[in-house]
Amino acid sequence: MAQEKGDAPGSTGEAMAQSGASGPQEADTLRIIPADLPVNATLHLWLKAVHADKPGSVSLHSANGKFGEVQAVNAEENSFRIYHVFGGGRIELRYDSAETSVSVAYWFTAADVLETGITVLHTNPVNAPPDLPAGYHFRPPFGWMNDPNGFGRFGGRPHLFYQHYSHGRMWNNMHWGHAVSSDYLRWRHLPVFLFPSEELSARPDKRGGAFSGSAIPLPSGPGIRVFFTEKMSERQPEQEIQMSAVSADLFSAGEASVILPHRPEGEGLTLDFRDPYVFKGPDGRWKMLLGSQSDEGGVILLYETQDPQAAGGWTYLGKLMVETRHSTTAIECPCLLPLDGGATDPATRWALIYGLMNGTDERTGRQNLTMVDVGWFDGREFSREFCRELDFITDNYAFQAFMDGGNPVGIGWLGNWADTGPAIDFPSAMTLPRTLKLEDGQLLTPPIGAAESLRSHIIDRTRLAAGQTVSFVNGAVELLFELREAGLPFDLTFDHPEVALGLVQDETGLWLRYERQGRTAPRYIVEGAQVRRVRIFLDYGSIEVFADDGRIAGTKRIAGFEPVRSARLSAAPDAVPRATVWALRL
Repeated sequence: MAQEKGDAPGSTGEAMAQSGASGPQEADTLRIIPADLPVNATLHLWLKAVHADKPGSVSLHSANGKFGEVQAVNAEENSFRIYHVFGGGRIELRYDSAETSVSVAYWFTAADVLETGITVLHTNPVNAPPDLPAGYHFRPPFGWMNDPNGFGRFGGRPHLFYQHYSHGRMWNNMHWGHAVSSDYLRWRHLPVFLFPSEELSARPDKRGGAFSGSAIPLPSGPGIRVFFTEKMSERQPEQEIQMSAVSADLFSAGEASVILPHRPEGEGLTLDFRDPYVFKGPDGRWKMLLGSQSDEGGVILLYETQDPQAAGGWTYLGKLMVETRHSTTAIECPCLLPLDGGATDPATRWALIYGLMNGTDERTGRQNLTMVDVGWFDGREFSREFCRELDFITDNYAFQAFMDGGNPVGIGWLGNWADTGPAIDFPSAMTLPRTLKLEDGQLLTPPIGAAESLRSHIIDRTRLAAGQTVSFVNGAVELLFELREAGLPFDLTFDHPEVALGLVQDETGLWLRYERQGRTAPRYIVEGAQVRRVRIFLDYGSIEVFADDGRIAGTKRIAGFEPVRSARLSAAPDAVPRATVWALRL
């Protein structure tokens, strides 16, 4: 990682080469990225050499000439470079595409980046985000994204970190991306937060990086401490170890240190040892959950520390839970938070949420389920009262939640490893943020109340209820309808150019129709369900279903980015007294 500094554009520098001075080949391959910078701007660039025997370079120019340059000798993977530009004005980043490839370039000013975010100057076609007018789900500004990490409110704002690879829309060596919001819906992109080690950054070989984790506010002052798994696939004896780093400014991380170098001994664990989730327990001590696997099944490991800073002194307490009901190769992304009272109240019920990596429900064919156990936690043991699936359609994975004041808020990756992976081009999204609440002994997971602010205007209030087709301008739509009685059958059919899509309630329960030509889909069903109120969010590439205020929730990534074009609701006469369709936008 190189950091360089330059005089202000417009100051004395090397003479800028005139366009006529370049040879014909250089002129044909010259690329220019313009930028209008304020004073004290920071540039982040990723570049690589096109040829192994010749460095790649990007030069910085102002009206008075060249004032800086960054270089990279690696021809396998992009190298990260930082350049500080102290003066404001118009500059150009110039490079010869025959010798240099530039993956990403953006700038920001450290003094106000939390308010203004980054300004992306350049992405490659291989890592550029999709152009989705009115799309409202969170997506990265470039590259690949999966698990949410470090989800929390810090410095008065919600922050979202996430698993990220900058240089393509496929999974690779992991970074942490970062964004900040005021309402969980409208996000400002921030600089990339965590990077793989230098060894892992040398080649795009999918060997590891900064994997999933969590964040807590610094107890001693402003800033955060993040916890994450560092993976290195060939490392012995541990592929996965737990790391921690501090950020005082909320957008850049200090040097990371190892806090757990080994798995607990004598527990018969596989090499899986990942995804630290740190939270304050009912006894006032910091706790940490980690996911793993043993001969018994998937396991959640519990640690604690008496260090008020959570910087070290972590002690293994034992297996908090062993999962034997579903086959899985490892439990991932566990989190635990109080639901219906204060953390110190023994009567408070807690929600233990976890993903079943490669787990399969044999009856329906659904894979990678996410589960929620509701019960009591005393700081050392968890007593389950009941368990349910977080999402019956299963494309809400790696769900991470925290207590925002007294209200649980969570978000998940809108994807499933069953239909994506390291070799699949897959620009993904996060789910709508959701809250969790107990009501009449049931766990509800509706979207946060602020989701109503996405409503732009009403498309329909009569035709859907009457069984007529309602057309959509684009793919960003919310539908809400009520049945005269719970359990009445209906068939809501969507017109999509590539997928047979619909939501059905019949004598078997509530289920999603999702059929792609030539592919066998799992059976996405809640058997025996009898719902009355249905709320559906459509966006480019996704559908999210909430029935009876989130008593049932289902999330599905729709292949591609073609929008749903219309909907038609079939039901008995007078079965649907009310139905409303809104157009949505950020």
